[in-house]
Amino acid sequence: MKSLEPQLVSGLFPRLATRFQAERDALIELDGKVGDSDLGLTMSKAFIAARDAVAALAEPDLPTQMKAAGAAIAKAAPSTMGTLMATGFLHGSKALADAKNLDAAALAAFWDAYAKGVAHRGKAALGDKTVLDVLDPIARCFEAQAADGADLEMATKASAKVAADALEATKDLVAQHGKAAAFQEKSRGVQDAGGTVAFILVEELNLFMQDMASAG
Repeated sequence: MKSLEPQLVSGLFPRLATRFQAERDALIELDGKVGDSDLGLTMSKAFIAARDAVAALAEPDLPTQMKAAGAAIAKAAPSTMGTLMATGFLHGSKALADAKNLDAAALAAFWDAYAKGVAHRGKAALGDKTVLDVLDPIARCFEAQAADGADLEMATKASAKVAADALEATKDLVAQHGKAAAFQEKSRGVQDAGGTVAFILVEELNLFMQDMASAG
């Protein structure tokens, strides 16, 4: 499957809402190790709002979907991670301005803009043990997949694997930002909570694309 029409892409958002509801308690527990334990609640609220906003669109082209999702997340979850996720979707929407359908090149542009937007807003650098340590490898993988002419299911499968490896690697890092930074060495050995959110996003995207390919 080389590309997917926007009206089909909108089916991703109900899945994200369901997944983050299912992951709520796990994210609360993970965030509680070096944070304030609110990540599961905020991400659940964020993606329910994104789902509803996209579902309400009359003409759901790609940039409009991502912009609506970002705006809804910003309103529903004005926390640190909610703001970063909203920023990612809003920057990603601009990168899709000329995309009629979703393909590997569009995903590469979206995730590159997403990662750069989050890095700028969060003032984070690679190695700081933040969501960026998973987002940037995702973006670079999609770029490589697009350059190779990969189809959607190949590109998302590869990126989900890269995201899993990047998330595992965050265990060896020491937090430099937010409340987790106060724990310093205590944060070593714990996977980054924000990186876990990024992994869930791309893993669910991959599962969605595999299902779409099978159905087609």
